[in-house]
Amino acid sequence: MNSYISEIQAIDIHGHYGSLTRGKSKLCDEWMAAGIREVIQRAQLSNIKITVISPLGAFCLQGNADVVKANLETYSEVSKNQELLQWVVVTPSQPNTYVQASELLESRKCAGIKIHPEEHKYGIVERGWELFSFAAKHKAIVLTHSGEQNSMPEDMVKFANDFPEITLILGHLGCGWDGDPSHQVRAIQQSKHGNIFVDTSSATSILPGLIEWGVSEVGADKILFGTDSPLYFTPSQRARIDNAEISDNDKRLILSENAEKILGIKCLGPNLA
Repeated sequence: MNSYISEIQAIDIHGHYGSLTRGKSKLCDEWMAAGIREVIQRAQLSNIKITVISPLGAFCLQGNADVVKANLETYSEVSKNQELLQWVVVTPSQPNTYVQASELLESRKCAGIKIHPEEHKYGIVERGWELFSFAAKHKAIVLTHSGEQNSMPEDMVKFANDFPEITLILGHLGCGWDGDPSHQVRAIQQSKHGNIFVDTSSATSILPGLIEWGVSEVGADKILFGTDSPLYFTPSQRARIDNAEISDNDKRLILSENAEKILGIKCLGPNLA
């Protein structure tokens, strides 16, 4: 079945809220900002039942944002909204984020850890052992920005192989600073433990063949739906999966079933507090 928005209730594994100054266009910065209500409303337009968010405020100020404060504000918001779960942002430059993450990971409203080597200005090769050994201690899911010089997917494979306790989700299928859209898929193919996945939250997903190629290479069970809301328009990202040239079963896996399996009880039931 192909339709603009299907009846499948989706889980958006890669969302945000707030604003992030890019320094290029004031208009674009305004368009790419949104509060909690707007993020939820766009999700509802797209038949998304759960959005897992991290605060854009944790990535601003050239890597000098108060990440602990941004995480606390996010926890307050997700606690009030059953449509939301949280990624707790961790960065090596702010050691208190490790302490905070240890506490928040105990909550059913916290899905796991978010890292962003580009915005926080560190190389994953240099700081990866520190980050992933921490995640392994907590058997955590890690969502990472990927595809730029500090965050190449191939550089993360070693850590996922060394720490089978973690689940690693590479953000932005098709993102590659060098123009190569295959980095995330090739990383999945190098995984020894099957613990590497990729989400679809990339502008590159509008390419006619990218989603379909990813499914043919690694299988739909390794791909998760993500929108990067509000940086991209949620209904457009949803329509790309609903109208992809893949089977209905593959669409269900990408839109919801893979995330349900990875997140487990965290996304099930009416009481997520």
